Amino acid sequence: MSSIDRSQSVGGTRTYEVRTYGCQMNVHDSERLSGLLEDAGYVRAPEGADAADVVVFNTCAVRENADNKLYGNLGHLAPKKASRPGMQIAVGGCLAQKDRDTIVKRAPWVDVVFGTHNIGKLPVLLERARVQDEAQVEIAESLEAFPSTLPTRRESAYAAWVSISVGCNNTCTFCIVPALRGKEKDRRPGDILAEIEALVAEGVSEITLLGQNVNAYGSDIGDREAFSKLLRACGKIDGLERVRFTSPHPRDFTDDVIAAMAETPNVMPQLHMPLQSGSDPVLKAMRRSYRQERFLGIIEKVRAAIPHAAISTDIIVGFPGETEEDFEQTLHVVREARFAQAFTFQYSKRPGTPAAEMDGQIPKKVVQERYERLVALQEEISWEENKKQVGRTLELMVAEGEGRKDDTTHRLSGRAPDNRLVHFTKPEQDVRPGDVVTVEITYAAPHHLLAEGPVLDVRRTRAGDAWEKRNAAEQSKPVGVMLGLPKIGAPEPLPAVASGCGCD
Repeated sequence: MSSIDRSQSVGGTRTYEVRTYGCQMNVHDSERLSGLLEDAGYVRAPEGADAADVVVFNTCAVRENADNKLYGNLGHLAPKKASRPGMQIAVGGCLAQKDRDTIVKRAPWVDVVFGTHNIGKLPVLLERARVQDEAQVEIAESLEAFPSTLPTRRESAYAAWVSISVGCNNTCTFCIVPALRGKEKDRRPGDILAEIEALVAEGVSEITLLGQNVNAYGSDIGDREAFSKLLRACGKIDGLERVRFTSPHPRDFTDDVIAAMAETPNVMPQLHMPLQSGSDPVLKAMRRSYRQERFLGIIEKVRAAIPHAAISTDIIVGFPGETEEDFEQTLHVVREARFAQAFTFQYSKRPGTPAAEMDGQIPKKVVQERYERLVALQEEISWEENKKQVGRTLELMVAEGEGRKDDTTHRLSGRAPDNRLVHFTKPEQDVRPGDVVTVEITYAAPHHLLAEGPVLDVRRTRAGDAWEKRNAAEQSKPVGVMLGLPKIGAPEPLPAVASGCGCD
């Protein structure tokens, strides 16, 4: 490696950076990419470094401008790579699975292109590209190894993703994910529970079960109640305080899942249930296998069983053929369901999906106007629902990096059981991410709550101990913490966990 290379390295070791776009699946995959690279001897590039020796783009393909964003970023790196012999660029994820050879044709300075099914090959492909001095493009057509068998560098010491399935068997006309992630493949329940137990042994106290269609879990192994059984099994793991899951599909959301949520104490009173549209004709055109009545019926059952549940959703505005009457039906469902939060998307063509070729594409001006009306309505509802929290006493899991103004306001931030974000007064005693505090809610805004009085109780936890131990280790050496199998996980809990791409 040249002196130019070493100027950007830590102690002469090659550095890496992973840039992630898209949904939680991509975030989780990026943890594995980081783990693979560190297992191969790379170290994470320091914050603020001009460029790492290896830059990996983990891409998303579900938005119309995803490729423009990628090629813009690749173009920005081209002169840096030209001035630094030995620097490598890799592109993986959904866009790589879709575009394959196109990436190298449009950006010939890229060294490696790999797909969603073979992320474990990244270190080998980087070395092969270096030795052969030519781009390596390898796209597997089916899953080579379940991602959870790969080493992982978790971003959080106290909260973790746990993948229970990959792929999706649905055929929604707006979504390209099944073509890129493949058919659903479920993990064995024993493997999932063993992973969770290993995480808890390390100090993790919150896990989020992750799947493209998480509550369809069991279809691949022939057990329609497998997901509810999994939730109940999580309730028997000592030390596991909080269980969440994302993202379910209304088609597969059954009464046994609602019962498991209500009867399992560590399953949190939170549900992300993608609506997409409130109009039956639009849902049919989307090829969504439920209708408005079915969706609202699920919400009613969840509220009856779990009165304090916070329910969030995904909604697409401006799907081809959507009329004003169709849009009004979406507004009707929003008023009836009273979501705590909605992730709203303006429809954009996903190349390769049936919807992209449909008649009745809606003019941008009309889509924008409807979108603004929906956002205004949901903001009003979110604020009203948050105001109902004022006066409640809640246990918060202290979060890391959730409150951007915490330093200036002398506050800390945490997540309530229903995943609402709460900023609270910093207590006199030391509180660490992963610890649990008890507070009284005094103020509500549309997207957060405040607890302005003194903290009522502080409970130091094993999760906080794990955060403290890891933080001390990372300050003493630049490589971070490498966690062996099956120690995988996730960053701190996301706001009202959503699909991110509106595909579920």
